[in-house]
Amino acid sequence: MSKKTRKSPQRKAADATAGPNPRQPCPCGSGKRYKACHGAGDDVIVLDPFRDLAAAPDLIAMREFVPSALAPLTLADAGKKLAAGRTAQVATVLPNASAALVRGNGEALIGMQVQTRTGDISTDLGRALRWALTAEPGEQLPVAGAALGDPVRLQDLLVADAPLDVTVHTDFSWWLDPGTEATPEMTATLERANSVIMPTDLVRADGVRSAYWTDTGEKAHIRWLRPEPEDRLLPALARLLAREELDLGEGSRFVGAFRAHGLLVPVWDVDKEMHVKEWSAPAEAFANRLGSALVSLDSSPVTDAERRARDSIIGRQVTLR
Repeated sequence: MSKKTRKSPQRKAADATAGPNPRQPCPCGSGKRYKACHGAGDDVIVLDPFRDLAAAPDLIAMREFVPSALAPLTLADAGKKLAAGRTAQVATVLPNASAALVRGNGEALIGMQVQTRTGDISTDLGRALRWALTAEPGEQLPVAGAALGDPVRLQDLLVADAPLDVTVHTDFSWWLDPGTEATPEMTATLERANSVIMPTDLVRADGVRSAYWTDTGEKAHIRWLRPEPEDRLLPALARLLAREELDLGEGSRFVGAFRAHGLLVPVWDVDKEMHVKEWSAPAEAFANRLGSALVSLDSSPVTDAERRARDSIIGRQVTLR
């Protein structure tokens, strides 16, 4: 039987500079081994690209279904060094679906609703943000890809525990650079973009974040991106369903949930005649019920009725349209 040999100091030093161990968990936090994640190249799909970012729920909403919104980004030290005093914002979509642009005043903007160039949306956005923090005013980046240099993720450039302060807009007038007049071409572009916006707004209340009300024409919905891990959130939702407490009050109906980039998103149909502000109190009450249900999971086991409720929720697959 062969004996294990100790590594020489030279071997240890070489290992320390060789990069992540292919057999160890990937630094991105996906839970996969490095060789099966970022160590395999840009084609690997990362299912939870915004992991460990407090901004994750709103970043996902801005990518998937919020039509027009802006939010300032809180840059970490690495981002600040690139920016040299420049500010940055994330946008739902930029003119021509660009990956990034720099306003005349030097402000950097990156777009969420862009064509994905790698399997990791965070890498695409990180590259776009790095470009925007150093590009000249007036420049525009059509797409972000490997041509922009070594991979950099949003997690490398942003403060992890900083949430987004999202401002939802009713149109795309913010596309215009402040102090400039729209050309006939831009006016036409704005009119086309504005014509397809579905009324959308945040449900604002204490303890309520990332809950978005939308009027699709035939119906109105509230889609609430939850930060909790699915293995915690599902049994808590099931506990409320078993108690018939999963609605948002009168005029609402829980219709199911969908998964988006690592998070579970419960969805309710709501009375479209009610203003979004009228859902603030019901949403706050639900947030309190859900918080209590999450806490109770640590001391009270899941019942048979709650297991059946959980299966019912899993069976209600909601499709984004």
